[in-house]
Amino acid sequence: MGLPKLIFFALVIFAGWYVYRRFVKDATKLTRTSEMKRKEQQNNAVGTLVQDPVTGEYRLRREE
Repeated sequence: MGLPKLIFFALVIFAGWYVYRRFVKDATKLTRTSEMKRKEQQNNAVGTLVQDPVTGEYRLRREE
């Protein structure tokens, strides 16, 4: 097995790992967002308030 094949397989493995991590990150974000929306619907809320750490004021949570 030559060095070019080894480099190719290393790149393929790295790319697969990167795609997997990105998929898990996106799935976690989607789950968290849908859970928040479901809770808002149960409570008949318009939005979720979060406290600004600098000013201490409460504001509606912004979609990221």
